[in-house]
Order: sequence, then structure tokens, then C-alpha cells
Amino acid sequence: MKLDRHTLSDLPPRVARPTYDLSQLRQGIVHIGVGGFHRAHQAAYTDALMNRGEALDWAICGAGLRQEDRTMRDALAEQNYLFTLVELADTADTEVRVIGALNDMLLAEESPQALLDKLADPAIRIVSLTVTEGGYCIDEGTGEFNPALPQIRHDLAHPDAPQSLFGFLTAGLVRRRAAGTPPFTVMSCDNLPHNGDVTRKALLAFARLRDPELADWIAGHVTFPNAMVDRITPMTSTRHRLDLHDRHGIDDAWPVVCEPFVQWVLEDKFVSGRPAWEKVGVQFIDDVTPYEEMKIKLLNGSHLALTYLGFLRGYRYVHETMQDPLFVHFVRGWMDKDVTPQLAPVPGIDLDAYKRTLIERFSNRAIADQLERVCSDGSSKFSKFSVPTINRLIDEGRPLERAALVVAAWALYLRGIDERGERYRIPDPNAEFCQALVADDEGLSARLLGVEQIFGPKIPRSAAFIDAFERNLHSLKTLGVSRTLERLLAQ
Repeated sequence: MKLDRHTLSDLPPRVARPTYDLSQLRQGIVHIGVGGFHRAHQAAYTDALMNRGEALDWAICGAGLRQEDRTMRDALAEQNYLFTLVELADTADTEVRVIGALNDMLLAEESPQALLDKLADPAIRIVSLTVTEGGYCIDEGTGEFNPALPQIRHDLAHPDAPQSLFGFLTAGLVRRRAAGTPPFTVMSCDNLPHNGDVTRKALLAFARLRDPELADWIAGHVTFPNAMVDRITPMTSTRHRLDLHDRHGIDDAWPVVCEPFVQWVLEDKFVSGRPAWEKVGVQFIDDVTPYEEMKIKLLNGSHLALTYLGFLRGYRYVHETMQDPLFVHFVRGWMDKDVTPQLAPVPGIDLDAYKRTLIERFSNRAIADQLERVCSDGSSKFSKFSVPTINRLIDEGRPLERAALVVAAWALYLRGIDERGERYRIPDPNAEFCQALVADDEGLSARLLGVEQIFGPKIPRSAAFIDAFERNLHSLKTLGVSRTLERLLAQ
């Protein structure tokens, strides 16, 4: 049956559905960038709270700033913005649940004024974001906001007809300030270090270019909590949709699949209130830093450690890679020897148990997480997930072989052909630039490692790292992935 409000009562008994009255929801959140992760994470937490009979005034209005967001909006609109969340695990029955916390979605290209009106609405007290690492307009080389981007230049010239994230946020806050409406909290749910601080820095930089007095007002009145977010959410495939239909009789145009594990650690800095998410498992703390470093260095860094090597070997799924004992031993060595010594104590977390859980999560066959997804946007991910670890290894004079092998695997991956001779696309906005860096063997190390917006200034000045990189790149080319891993693990 087609999923919508009229068919909810007809769903099979094992499919969980909203226990609250959808007609009683009132919007309190605008979420910019509705994708799989938001729907499996923030929307799922909010729905769980609503199922307790609370937070009915915190429904979510989605917002899309890109042309590509129309596909999501149209799919959700046809089913009254309901969607199915499917948790997949090897060792437990699949949990299937209909989420009702999201109940509208506005498109900037369709009506920028409608989105501005929503941002100015006093009922909206949080604006949350999942716009990917590249959506914050930060120059990777300088770490500063980049005002030269075309959409930023447009919004500075046409402040009442914005196109960019920061143009819309600023215009919405201008309206609220003029009307005497309290500001909203800006809450990033993107997977980048100190995401709240990054958002604040970028928004203030944009606002200062528009009106320094406005920037001062935002600095004094708007809050930007940092958050650590975690849930593996692969791309929804045709197979996922067909499985949902065949097993449960639900025709959902765009369900979301995810692992059972979910975590959200959030600084409690909300200027205009928030849902009581702590009642459904969110951990509110004063400083997210130790949790964030643990997750980014262990989970995201380990993902990069295995993904390019796995793809070169011919694997296409994370669990498939983790069925190879060489990869399990390599990734566990990366976690134990390279990352863990750099981590501060994390309150309430047993790091050994956390690492075991990561291995189990990576090995989850049911979720079938695509290596292509993890491989994507490597030019942005390395600087955030791996370079800080490598820099510490260099500073402390520790072994560099594993770290250099990870970077060498990315360099070879960028050539677009695996060990089996299969060609593949490079899912990275900077793919053409990066592929040009590795097109010629002569001078490859200097060209690739010398890109400061990816690797920073320290790595290209480390003779030890360059030697390890060249040694591992040569080994991958001549011996292949498996024999290179065997040699490294034997050391």
C-alpha cells in the first residue's frame, strides 16, 4: 500500500507508527538539508519523543537550497511527509518504523520568500543543518570563510533574495531582530569537528560583510551548540525499497535505512528552548570535544583507513572488506596504535568496548554500507578525519607506515581503476583537480601532499612521511593491496 496518512492504520502490526495525532503537530524546527542522515537521526529522535506524548510543538519543516532537493521534497510530499525508517542488523530482527516528525519541506528555488517567512516565524526556535562538510563555505587552506564564492557574492549584493545557507540564515535573523522576535538556535548536525563553532564563524563572517552591527547582534544573541552525531546511514537503494514492499507491503518512495546504533552528544546551549531529547537518549554535556575527537578519529578516520584500500582490492561494501582478516587487523592496528594514544579520557566511555563496537558496526552485512559512500568527498574528509592524527604522529616521532598507506591508497584510488581492472567514478566535487595531481608518476608526491587545503603545511615538510608515502605507493602498485597489508602487519 502507498504510505500516507490514510493508510497508517492499515500497516502490518510489526510496523511501528506514530502514536501521536499528526494533526496536532506544530512546527518548531526548520531543518536545512533533508537527507538520509537527518531522517535517521534528528527526525527519529524527535519522533521518539513525540511518541511519549511530548514535543508536539517541535515538528520539523524541511528546507532545500539545492535543485537536487526537489526530488526528496516531491517523494515525501506525495506521502504527507511520512517515511519509513528501517534498522538493519545481522543478529536481530529488522525494526521498521514510520516517522511523522517531519511534516513539510520548502524549496528555496520555488519560493525563497516562503522560506524566509518560515525562518522569521516566532514559532521556529531551532534551525538545524546537514549540509555536508563543504556547505560551510570554509576555505580548507586558510580555515577562513570564503566570501569569493559565487552564491556568497550574490547574497551580499541581493540580501533580500538569498541563495546560500548563510544568506538565508542572516536574512531570517534580520527579520526577527526588526520584529522584536527572539533569535533561533543554529544547530549543526554535520559530521565535522566543532560543527557549532564552524557554523558560528561562517555566519558571523558573512553577517559582518553585510552589516557589522548585525554581526555583533548575532554574536551576542544566537547560540551554536557543538554536537557529535553518529549513525551509519547508507544510500537508499532500489533493493531497499523493494524489500520494504515485499516484506511489509509498504510502498515508500524514499525510505531510509540505517544501523541500530545511534548516538547524539550535544552541548546544552539553546537560546530559545529545545525538545527534551535527553528523554530519548541524547546526551547533553558542557563540552563535546572528547566525544567528538573519539568519534572522528576512531570511526571516521578508520573508515578512511579501510575504504580506499578496500575499493582498490575490488570490494564494494564495508562489510565485505571487513570479512577479509587483513583489513580487520590493519584497522584495529590503526585504532589501537595510532589513534587511541592521542585521545583524552571520554567520560562514560570504555574505549576498548567502543572500538569493538566499531568493528561490529563495520562488519554489519545487513546494512550493506557502500564503500562508494564512504569514499566520497575524500578531498574534504582527509583534512578533518585523518590529517590531525597524522600531524600528531609526526610531532611525536611515531611510526607512519599505516597513515602513509592510507594516503597512498587514496592517491592510487584517484586513478579510477581497481586491481581487477574495473573502472569507477570518483564521487568528489574536486575529482578533476585531484585526479590531475596523480595523473603522472613524476613529482606525484610533491603535487599531492603539497595541497595545503587537504594536507596542511606539516605533512609535505616531513621527510619521514614522504618516504613512507612513496614506499607504500610503490608497494601498492607492484604488490597489490593484500601483499602490502601482509608485509605491513608482519613488521
